[in-house]
Amino acid sequence: MGPWWLFLLTGIAWLIVSMVMLRFTATSAFTIGILMGVVFLGAMVNEFLIASVWSPWRWARVLMGFLFLAGAIWAFVSPLDAFWALATIVGALFILQGALVLITSIESRFVNSVWWLGAGAGVIEILIGFWASQQLISSRAALLIFYVGLLALFRGFTEIVLAFEVKAARDRLPAETGVPAQRGQSRAPTRSARRA
Repeated sequence: MGPWWLFLLTGIAWLIVSMVMLRFTATSAFTIGILMGVVFLGAMVNEFLIASVWSPWRWARVLMGFLFLAGAIWAFVSPLDAFWALATIVGALFILQGALVLITSIESRFVNSVWWLGAGAGVIEILIGFWASQQLISSRAALLIFYVGLLALFRGFTEIVLAFEVKAARDRLPAETGVPAQRGQSRAPTRSARRA
């Protein structure tokens, strides 16, 4: 398992970015473009960290990391173009995100008793996406700022929860493998030791 405190630090960083992002308006597009580059870099680091400790779909995490790296480079080289380009397609981003959430929620209904919450969120995101596609570019820019701010906020909470889950899994690992615990604590003998 990776170092759990790294996820804690990235979660706190995401919360700080969200607080800063939600204070901006569309008039400071250059600064927001630079900040989007920082957000993309943080997302790249997160994807590579998760890929290093989570084996299923590792290739997809690595691919997303490289896509975030490309987005960060673009945002640093041309922050105004990056901001307005994303503001132009924010409706399509909402529709794609909503469709993904809706599909995964419906597919998880056999193992998730509250799957309907995700399905409802997906439908709302799709409706917001269609609404944003009909708005003026300034309204889309404001929606993009709000969206990125909330995305960073939720990502921060997710990273903090993940940090404590990794820590709990790491603490359980010695007990399950029969390896003596850290700090001089003794554990019960393993099954093979009991049989002998």
